[in-house]
Amino acid sequence: MSDDDSKIKHSRRRQLDQTAAHRQSDILRSHGVRVDTEHRYVKRHAMDCGNPNCYLCASPRKTIKEKTKQEKSFEQKKLHDEA
Repeated sequence: MSDDDSKIKHSRRRQLDQTAAHRQSDILRSHGVRVDTEHRYVKRHAMDCGNPNCYLCASPRKTIKEKTKQEKSFEQKKLHDEA
């Protein structure tokens, strides 16, 4: 049904996901937190609180209306081009 390339890609992706989850669970274990399922941390960081409104975890643009580095660079370039 499927060719060898797709099987290799699929197995590689699964292995990378499993490795990432294991690293995050190791971080939690080192902080003394019991880990029930490792797979939960495939797409999530271990020390992230999960609250998008958290002042520490949220984007600075959202919390304190600070411009991103790219926006600051664009404005600086725009002012430089006008002069």
